Amino acid sequence: MNKFLELFRVKDLRNKVLIVLGLLVAFRVLASIPIPGVDPARLAQFLASSQLFGFLNLFSGGGLTNLSLAMLGVGPYITATIIMQLLTIIFPKMKQLYYEEGARGQAKFNQYSRILTIPLAVLQGFGFLNLLISQGAIARPSALGMLTNILAITAGSMLALWFGELISEQKVGNGISLIILAGIVSQLPTDFRLLIASYTPAMLPTYVGFAIIAIGIIAAVVYLNEGERKIPIAYARRIRGNKMYGGSSSYLPLKVNQAGMIPLIFAVSVLLFPQFFAQVVSVFSADLGLKLHTAISTFLANQLWYGLLYFILVVAFTFFYSAITFNPEEVAKNLQRGGGFVTGIRPGEATASFFKRILSRVNLSGAVFLGLIAVLPIFVQTVTKVSALQISGTSLLIVVAVVLETMRQVNSQLTIRGYEGLE
Repeated sequence: MNKFLELFRVKDLRNKVLIVLGLLVAFRVLASIPIPGVDPARLAQFLASSQLFGFLNLFSGGGLTNLSLAMLGVGPYITATIIMQLLTIIFPKMKQLYYEEGARGQAKFNQYSRILTIPLAVLQGFGFLNLLISQGAIARPSALGMLTNILAITAGSMLALWFGELISEQKVGNGISLIILAGIVSQLPTDFRLLIASYTPAMLPTYVGFAIIAIGIIAAVVYLNEGERKIPIAYARRIRGNKMYGGSSSYLPLKVNQAGMIPLIFAVSVLLFPQFFAQVVSVFSADLGLKLHTAISTFLANQLWYGLLYFILVVAFTFFYSAITFNPEEVAKNLQRGGGFVTGIRPGEATASFFKRILSRVNLSGAVFLGLIAVLPIFVQTVTKVSALQISGTSLLIVVAVVLETMRQVNSQLTIRGYEGLE
């Protein structure tokens, strides 16, 4: 509580917080302006019946609820970032740019991601609108109307990205994450109204059980985000001239949830791809496109198969993304160059094999836990039989991760100013 009050006692920190709040309010205003031709009742009914679109609404910052100008939110930028990171595997120059050229290389890498966001926003906007039109959620506009909507949606997505980067510059939280968090928080009043409207005295035990489960899940998500496997590292003593270096010990932290939210985004992208493919096919053959869309919708409507496939995809993509971001051979080489070694393990290939073995074990526990969180809403609704009682494990994961990261950055800012005050 004292640190919270210190935020408003220090002038520059207070200004940073107010700027962040102002930008979040500006994004919420943007997310409340719908594109033309939207029927709110039909759209709400369609989104309520589709868990996939509910998930995408989460990553759009709540902008998909009313097909606003910010309906895509920061989704295209997240997709662009994922594509760029995948390209580091295919092209050695991209890998060198991101991993070896320092801050300058990462700045250029981020610039490429922003450029890629524009065509992705156009494609995603066109695909979403066509999919919603085919489902009867919105009326089909004219060609000029469709073009205008796509341009407006693309502009809204770039504005959301700009707001996010301005927030990140204040160094009191990650802007992209805070925008997503704002969308989650904006849905809370509606969720509470649904809970109150559906409450009856006979359901009191169900509601109490729901509250206990929710608290337990929050604790588990905190554990997942903060959990890490510490590998002890020792450094050999080296003498250079009259000085001795090394001889110290440290540890290499391997986080249980190294991939963060990326596997969930990958999994949903795969689940959505067949629907977009059906839309493309319908352009050439309306009958075949309709058959494909019906078959895909029937499969996804089965909660058991949908949940099982979602779980498998999340687990698979957790291993995949961790393999991209953590290279055991490269880490072992860098450790050996710095004179470090894992206690009891020979440097070089033996150390790389040890890292692979430990990483696979850590990833297994993290992937299974992340997969369980992803399918949690399906389980809760199946058990309680009440649609209003919906624990979104993904939402909890985002909220906890964003709050913890924001607290770290705020503590860092306060610590710096504390040291400055002692001088």
